Amino acid sequence: MAATRRQAREWAIQMLTAADLTAADLNPPDDVGQFMVSFWEELSSLDSEEGRASPKGEMKDFAEARVVGVLANQKEIDEILVPLLAKWDLYRLGTIERAVLRMGVWEMKWSDVPKPVVINEAIDLANWFSTPKSRTLINAVLDKYGKELK
Repeated sequence: MAATRRQAREWAIQMLTAADLTAADLNPPDDVGQFMVSFWEELSSLDSEEGRASPKGEMKDFAEARVVGVLANQKEIDEILVPLLAKWDLYRLGTIERAVLRMGVWEMKWSDVPKPVVINEAIDLANWFSTPKSRTLINAVLDKYGKELK
């Protein structure tokens, strides 16, 4: 079964969450390339145990572009997010919510994905990896940012 952009975004969120959880001094990993290689190796071993195909090709590249983009621009992304959170500290958010918001901002600012698609995908990711209540926060913050970009 071929991977979809949705699956690629799920992989990206998993990598961004892992990077956030293992970050030293709140900074991204020093060697993002090696970090991603380790992630893909671990995922491949899990997938082979469960009989699923390993990620490769265009969708793997799609996921990696998001991870590299978010981590390379994390400081700027966080500076965008802080005022959008309306009196809420970025590091009080759950790790998943932070990763989803960072990737959403990156996609809106640096990719050609239409804003409504970015918001919808981010809401779905928050629903899948977090709680249904997260969707309200994700929707509000990304919608507000999308309107600022117009």
